[in-house]
Amino acid sequence: MCCDLKRRFLLLYATQKGQAKAIAEEIWQQACAHGLEADMHCISEMDKYNLETEKDPVVIVISTTGTGDPPDTARKFVKKIQDTTLPPDHFAHLQYGLLGLGDSEYTFFCNGGKTVDRRLQELGAQRFYDTGLADDCVGLELVVDPWIDGLWLALKEAFRLQKEKEGMSSSAVANSPSAAPHDGHDLNLSSEVQNLKLEDGRVGSSDALPEKQVDIHLVASARDTEPSLIHSVPPVSQSALNIPALPPEYIEVHFQDTHGENPRLSSLISEGTTFEVPVTKAVQLTRGDAIKTALLLELDTGDTVFDYQPGDAFCVQCPNNVSEVEELLRLLGLSEKGEHFVCVKVKQGTKKKGAAHPQHIPERSTLRFILTWCLEIRAIPKKAFLRALVECTSDVGEKRRLQELCSRQGASDYTRFVRDPNVCLLDLLHAFPSCKPSLNLLIEHLPKLQARSYSVSSSNLYQPGKLCFVFNIVEFPACPARPVSRKGVCTGWLAELVAPLLHPSKNTQGTKGGYSSTEKISIFARPNNTFHLPADPSVPFMMVGPGTGISPFIGFLQHRQKLREEHTDWEFGETWLFFGCRHQDRDYLFKDELKCFFENGTLTHLKVCFSRDSSTAEVAPPKYVQDIIRLYAKEVARVLLKEGGYFYVCGDKKHMADGVSDAVVDILCMEMDTDKLEAMKILAALREEKRYLQDVWS
Repeated sequence: MCCDLKRRFLLLYATQKGQAKAIAEEIWQQACAHGLEADMHCISEMDKYNLETEKDPVVIVISTTGTGDPPDTARKFVKKIQDTTLPPDHFAHLQYGLLGLGDSEYTFFCNGGKTVDRRLQELGAQRFYDTGLADDCVGLELVVDPWIDGLWLALKEAFRLQKEKEGMSSSAVANSPSAAPHDGHDLNLSSEVQNLKLEDGRVGSSDALPEKQVDIHLVASARDTEPSLIHSVPPVSQSALNIPALPPEYIEVHFQDTHGENPRLSSLISEGTTFEVPVTKAVQLTRGDAIKTALLLELDTGDTVFDYQPGDAFCVQCPNNVSEVEELLRLLGLSEKGEHFVCVKVKQGTKKKGAAHPQHIPERSTLRFILTWCLEIRAIPKKAFLRALVECTSDVGEKRRLQELCSRQGASDYTRFVRDPNVCLLDLLHAFPSCKPSLNLLIEHLPKLQARSYSVSSSNLYQPGKLCFVFNIVEFPACPARPVSRKGVCTGWLAELVAPLLHPSKNTQGTKGGYSSTEKISIFARPNNTFHLPADPSVPFMMVGPGTGISPFIGFLQHRQKLREEHTDWEFGETWLFFGCRHQDRDYLFKDELKCFFENGTLTHLKVCFSRDSSTAEVAPPKYVQDIIRLYAKEVARVLLKEGGYFYVCGDKKHMADGVSDAVVDILCMEMDTDKLEAMKILAALREEKRYLQDVWS
């Protein structure tokens, strides 16, 4: 055991994609170096801990998923603590520190952590350490690293106060400099926390000294004055480094023969039932010279029980790029082993807490299958992965640079040269050719290949047995840190898959002159509980969807048109659509369909803008959807405030959705003759009532 002292604290994590768990494991590992014992559990394992009787400090690391929900692993816990019959002193005995993970690109930033934090406070629990909220938009480590650094002082202070309360002698900790009282502000900003060095346990004692020696003797050459992925400059190149502790290995991989079958793709999905459906239609919605290429795909769900409502989303199970998988096999020296089956087991005697067989890796499958369907080989490597790669690198200069990129001192270099340019493992192996990681290291550090989510762009009522969706082909242009251009994992694959449908003349034609696709994709439902049409068809609603953000609204309008045809005696509320794109003649998606919806009365108001088209008008037309919305301020206020209508926003969060919500706040200020704070409260109330709804992405 690494922890001989019995100063225990409870460590809980709630994770969706593994981030919170990885951070909790880092805390668990560091706890040993600080003479503490972390009793670590997933928050869902409620049979292994009991907050009602917990006497020791509790540390919680929790992520946020969806539009602000706690992760799936925390749902039971959240439901339990939200029981309204619990008294306000239910957790009066409890002292805790919470680290929330989120992404400020989304409206309800860190809402999973905030929900738990708020409820624990309501039930009388006391914070022994300030809550940390880490933002994946700018880099979780900017908050996570200093929060963990400060945690140890806070815990030791909590233990000291706990002993005083119990009337016990505090002489055992009196000689420790960390036993002196600190207030909450000092715990976050103390110079002691800011200046933790290698000796404080950030690196195992076995490798701290050699790495410090390497640090000091490698100096940048005079000709290289600019930093890059493979090169650093002072002060980083001349600094002693704080690097993470080396993560313990916990996976063993054994190669077997080439006989057998790979598991079915459906066995890789735990989120629900998968359906294999044919792609029956593909249409390019944008002109060839448009900046982005938007495709519409139609799937045939007629032979399945797959069901959906307009506004729902669904997930597509996609593989990694074939050529990237082959290149990775080549760089790993495993090209000849691609079709060999591998057996993955937990390493006996591993020091990793709670080591378990990764759920996303089959018990038995080929190496090529694992790299194609199971691991996110495009994932941006975490610092813990970089730290592990250091040990697989033979060149002294390359080794040093990898140390810098995972160090505290190299944090800005990591952001600039790894995180921001979307560098992946392949890029690192090309940049650092002496780095030769083992297969087990990849399985330990590469996350699960996630299915990609898309908004439904059709109505089952309007087109029974059909499901349509729209997407831009994501492009990652080449850059200095990543000298090859790439397409998105899923959008690139889909575009290649449906190329015969887009260009039938290049393929063998069927008997009737058309091209028949036999390509199928695996999908599963991801229902949206709120982004749906109003239950009462007489209620008016407004839709804001520039670019591919229009996708769910096509389904809304198809559904509304069919209802109007089938129920001529019903009363229907007015419908508004605010749409924008760059050029009217290049990327005006669904132009003809929208014209039909408008002409037949399904769409009452259609307002469009084009941000890159030149105009000769004396007064420049609005460029963006938020600009058009401001032109119809009275109508927006009437629909939202007087008629109880709904307001839907779909599309890019950072560059559009925030601008739209700002426009609505300004409209409320003006039309209600109130200040901005009051207008923001009104908008918050509309969100709470589920009448201001967003389906946005970063």
